Amino acid sequence: MQLKPLCIALTLALAPAAHALDLSEAFRDAQAYDAQYAAARAANQAGQEKSAQARAGLLPQVNLDGNLRFNSIKSSLAGGDADITSNGLSVSAAQPLYRKQNQVQYAQSKEQVKIADVQFRVAEQDLILRVAQAYFDVLQSQDNIAFLNSQKSAITEQLASAKRNFEVGTATITDTHEAQARYDLAVAEEIAEQNNLSIRQRALEKLIGKPPGALDTLVNDKLLKTESVGIDEWAARAADGNLQAEIQRIAKTIADQEVERNRAGHYPTLDAVAAYTINNNQNFGPTQVDTRITSVGLEANLPIYQGGLTSSRVREAVANREKALQDLNTATRDASQQARQAWLNVNSSVARVQALEQALVSTQAQLDSTKLGLEVGVRTNLDVLNAEQQVRSARRDLAGARYNALLSRLSLKAAAGSLTPADLAEIDQYLSPPVQ
Repeated sequence: MQLKPLCIALTLALAPAAHALDLSEAFRDAQAYDAQYAAARAANQAGQEKSAQARAGLLPQVNLDGNLRFNSIKSSLAGGDADITSNGLSVSAAQPLYRKQNQVQYAQSKEQVKIADVQFRVAEQDLILRVAQAYFDVLQSQDNIAFLNSQKSAITEQLASAKRNFEVGTATITDTHEAQARYDLAVAEEIAEQNNLSIRQRALEKLIGKPPGALDTLVNDKLLKTESVGIDEWAARAADGNLQAEIQRIAKTIADQEVERNRAGHYPTLDAVAAYTINNNQNFGPTQVDTRITSVGLEANLPIYQGGLTSSRVREAVANREKALQDLNTATRDASQQARQAWLNVNSSVARVQALEQALVSTQAQLDSTKLGLEVGVRTNLDVLNAEQQVRSARRDLAGARYNALLSRLSLKAAAGSLTPADLAEIDQYLSPPVQ
């Protein structure tokens, strides 16, 4: 009769561990679900059409026209009155041979397609950062709750010890009240942190489209190291590779081309044209005739004076070109500044991690000493509770500093325009499913 429980135990032992969500999987889910990213994808698809639209100005234009008319003719001539139905059909085609404005516009469209592609890359980088932030926010809340639970367990032991000591007369009721107050405070903090965890889980769910469930946790912090490449090198990389700066760089190219396009308004145009026209029952006095007209030739146009419109547009384009240049300078400088700030955040975060690791060792040693002092009567129960609080705070701050260091490194790569999903996969190597 003992076989059934044994079989159940073996089944549970052999069953695969529950799947935990890692960063890369969360990002892939967000790619498929996040509305902001989907809008960016649609905008990119729309931007790709700029090239096809501009190319149409270089390709043949073919038109088909038709008509059907009822004509009632009243004439003073004898027998001149007539009711005639006429119809016609015309096919015309024009092939631009030289239209400088259209050629420049086509070149501009290629740059506009590049902007659409870069903007989509910006949206991808933004999604990477948003997913990482939401993911680490959930882990931070989970860590805080775990620390609070550990503190509650320690306080519970202290509360029980204080009650026993009070009963045997070796401690005052004050120790019991202090432990009870600390326990109640820990319960209140846990309630607040549980609420915070729920909010952060919903934020992550909004990104990935499903309840996040269990998440991989950070088990190895070897990735947390100071940046070996200097701050000036990162600033230079950002000036060259930052995506927002790249958008402005392309916009400057388009602005240069816009000046050329408007100047081309002074240039002549030349088209090859052809037409074939059919007219039936045309009225020529008392006679109705059918005609067939075929024409092939060249059409040229030379703008001479348009009221100063073209010259004004050129001046406007020159001013916009200067604006685009200054926007590019601003974007480049902002990118360098962002890279410098991110570099400093990486190094300061890593230094803070190292300092907090040492602080945790120190606070733990202090706690051990305080507990020993309580046993020999030179420390109070309150001293132990304060020491435990310091240990918990050090652990909480250390966990947060580790997540901030990882986010700072991602932000640094984003500033340089080199952030990709592969960076999330690299972090995944240092994450592991939580112990059940």
